[in-house]
Amino acid sequence: MIFSDISVATLAQLRQAAEAILEHAYAPYSHFPVGAALLTESGRIFQGCNIENAAYPSGLCAEAVAIGQMVATLGRTPIRAAYIACKGHSPAWPCGTCRQRLNEFAGPSMWVYTSMLAGSPQRMTFSELLPNSFGPADLQRPGK
Repeated sequence: MIFSDISVATLAQLRQAAEAILEHAYAPYSHFPVGAALLTESGRIFQGCNIENAAYPSGLCAEAVAIGQMVATLGRTPIRAAYIACKGHSPAWPCGTCRQRLNEFAGPSMWVYTSMLAGSPQRMTFSELLPNSFGPADLQRPGK
């Protein structure tokens, strides 16, 4: 096992999925392609890449695309791990908006991994990545 209860083989699959989808990124403005792979509690992997737009706020982050794929396929399901790959000079952690997006589906012990195409992955628990987060549990009505 490596870093958590995710096996070395599963982590390698997750990394391969993030790096493979990275090649489909549409990043003509930033020239910063990103690939994301999400591992669900049931063991399924969903991929996404960033899709930029000339109207910058209209683009989509890789994590958002992967979450969209997951929800469109399975509905609401917990994410066990996320892997973010990039071609940059340093690993790309999820942006603030994507941290909140991931929070909506984060499993109780979710890990986030990131790496460039070469080198070892860095990792962090999701609660370290987004401490004191606001999420679905905060909107529960008292007594429910």
